[in-house]
Amino acid sequence: MVKLSAVIITFNEERNIARCLESLRGVVDDIVVVDSFSTDRTEAICLENQARFVRHAFAGHIEQKNWAITQALYPHVLSLDADEALSVELKQAILVAKANFNKQGYYMNRLTNYCGQWIRHCDWYPDRKLRLWDSRMGSWGGTNPHDKYRLLAGDKESDWLKGDLLHYSYYTVEEHKRQTEKFAKIGANALLERGKKTHLLEAIVRSGFKFVRTYFLKAGFLDGLAGLRICRITAQGTWLKYRMLSALQQHS
Repeated sequence: MVKLSAVIITFNEERNIARCLESLRGVVDDIVVVDSFSTDRTEAICLENQARFVRHAFAGHIEQKNWAITQALYPHVLSLDADEALSVELKQAILVAKANFNKQGYYMNRLTNYCGQWIRHCDWYPDRKLRLWDSRMGSWGGTNPHDKYRLLAGDKESDWLKGDLLHYSYYTVEEHKRQTEKFAKIGANALLERGKKTHLLEAIVRSGFKFVRTYFLKAGFLDGLAGLRICRITAQGTWLKYRMLSALQQHS
C-alpha cells in the first residue's frame, strides 16, 4: 500500500476547511495546507486538525498548486480545494486505489452544492477531475484560474473512482457573481499574456453559446431556478472575460 499526501491550498477558508480536513481522516497519511497569508482562523483550524501549515505567496492557481506539491511528504498525492470533501463512497474507492496504485492518476466525479442545492446538470456534473496521482508523472497546467492536472502519459494511464468529490461552492448568488467577475478578470489577463485577440462579436457569440449549451444542451433547466441562475451567471462571466480582454488590448 502506498503512502498518500493530501495537498490543499487556502486563503481565508475558515468556513470550509474543517469539513475538508475531517473527510480525509483514515484516508491519507499526510496533510499539508499551503496558505497565501489568510487573515481569518484558517491556520488555527488546520492545526487543530493535525495538518501541516505552510505559508507561500500566491502567484496564480497553477503556480501555487505546483509549488504545494513540493511540500508533500509522499509522491502519491490527493489534491483538494478547501471547499471540497470526500463522500463516503469516494473514501472507500481511494483506499482501494492506495492498496493497488497501478495507474499514474485517478479521476473522480465532482458534485457541486450551490446555495444549499446539489446541482446535477448545467455542465456542472459529473465534472470529472483528476485529483489523485503520482506527482512524478505530471504537473498542473491549463489557464488561470482554470487549472488542470496533466499526466505525462495522458489519460491512457488513468482510471476512474466511484463516489463523488463534494464541492460546496457558493453560499449566496451575490458571492457567485463576485467570484465570476474575479475569475473573468484573471482569465482575460491570462488570454492577453498568450497573445489572444478578440472583438465584440466574439464576446456576443461565446456568451450566447455558453448559455445555450449549459441551460439547454446540458439540461440546466432541470435544476430549476438555481439552474437558470447558474447558466445566466456563467454566460455573463464569458461576456465579461472577453470584454475585459478587449479593454486590455486597447491599453497594451
